[in-house]
Amino acid sequence: MLTITFIRHGQSEDNLKAIWAGWKDTPLSELGREQAEALSHSTALHNPPITAIYSSPLLRAYQTALAVQSKISDIPITQDPNLREHYFGIAEGHIWTPELPSGMSLREAYAQGMFPIPQGRDGAFPEGESFNDLARRAQVAIRERLLPHLNVGADQHVAVTSHGHCISELVAAMLRLDPDMSHSTGEAYQGLLNTAWTRLEVSVKENDLPVDPASPPPLKVRITHSNQADHLRGVPADVTQNPAEEGAPAEAIAFFGGQTRQN
Repeated sequence: MLTITFIRHGQSEDNLKAIWAGWKDTPLSELGREQAEALSHSTALHNPPITAIYSSPLLRAYQTALAVQSKISDIPITQDPNLREHYFGIAEGHIWTPELPSGMSLREAYAQGMFPIPQGRDGAFPEGESFNDLARRAQVAIRERLLPHLNVGADQHVAVTSHGHCISELVAAMLRLDPDMSHSTGEAYQGLLNTAWTRLEVSVKENDLPVDPASPPPLKVRITHSNQADHLRGVPADVTQNPAEEGAPAEAIAFFGGQTRQN
């Protein structure tokens, strides 16, 4: 049995700004560090015991991975650029805009520093990635980092610290490896709060081992936990997850957390 736990990073210093952060490399905020520390103490996260840790190299994810690692002995963190967040090209660092103002062209909007959400899975900002580009990158991470653990010969629990959009595509790509998984089940995945985690159990359907990660056999993939955040009880409220209090618009929080997927 291969258990995979996908963990979204803690609140970053950019979260409150509602900007297109993407590969913009800012660290966890003070609250984000508290969230990561609370996560590291989660009994549920560490059951079963974590046997490998992979992380996006972006600071907000890597610092979250370091917190998890601090409660485990002798398990290194492997950084993988394929686990980075959606790359937003020329929009990075600019304020998030939900849609194009009426009567304005994209060219005019970009010239004024306005960057509305690209439309469809092939839509992208200049120099940036589309959702389909991100999905292809997620598939590479699965082939190179996750599926080889099926060949270890013992139960494995792999923790992956990443980002809202990237985790959405990783989960969707894993579910597609199970021919019996209904499309609607994948659609039901609704993203993550900061430091929340989603867990999958993966096994080979016909005991067809060893698995070729480049061309895996049919797998059995099951979501056992989704958006788990019990560890945040007692941690101050994250305004990026309670936008009615202050901070970023609710639509931006849902979008960046991977809760509004484009299919």
